[in-house]
Amino acid sequence: MTGLEQDAALIRDLLAHSGVTAAEIAREAGVDPKTIQRPAKGTAETRLSQRTLEKLQIAYPDYPGWAQHYAQALNAHVTDLRDETATAASAHADWVSHDRRDVNPDLVELDQIDLRYGMGGTYTDGPVEVEKRAFSREWLQSITSTAPRHLFWATGDGDSMEPTIRSGEIVLIDRSQETPRVDDAIWAVVDGEIGMIKRMRHHSDGTVELLSDNQLVPPRRTADDELHIIGRVIAVVRRL
Repeated sequence: MTGLEQDAALIRDLLAHSGVTAAEIAREAGVDPKTIQRPAKGTAETRLSQRTLEKLQIAYPDYPGWAQHYAQALNAHVTDLRDETATAASAHADWVSHDRRDVNPDLVELDQIDLRYGMGGTYTDGPVEVEKRAFSREWLQSITSTAPRHLFWATGDGDSMEPTIRSGEIVLIDRSQETPRVDDAIWAVVDGEIGMIKRMRHHSDGTVELLSDNQLVPPRRTADDELHIIGRVIAVVRRL
């Protein structure tokens, strides 16, 4: 059973136990109704956050399924750790073997996409073209230990992240980092159909605040389950 299936089973069981609707459970727990409705319908694309689970447990402490749910989550976590260990063990080999077809072994090719991530907001529903760009392997390894297959380049668009990122500058995005663990780091995200580059800050009510470095641009709030993380912005390339 996948993590999404575990969440769906939990919510459906909680609905049966409580005898109320998904909207009523959401209201009782103080979360967005869609956070409960989507797993119940099997349409959720992201896992329930730890904050949401804690709120549900506080709202329904007598629900007997909590122990089973957390046992399943622990098993999934152990599996993830094993996968991460295997990935780490092969990371060096990945760096060495990636782009062996290159004539110059000192270069590594990364995907560069033509989607301009709006530092205010850019619709992402159009076609995206991908091309390869070669970079110095030594320079790239000085920035990150992430394997090249998890990295790609895109272009920032707009002035909301000035002066940190200027419009038209190239940003390096790490797709292996999909779970924000540090507030105020810079992330490439999609909120609905709008792609953007923003700092993120989580709040106890289950919402996420999207912050701009340009103080003239107001923050934007969105529900945690409405946000799709593309990856973390780890470098900016600019001309002097």
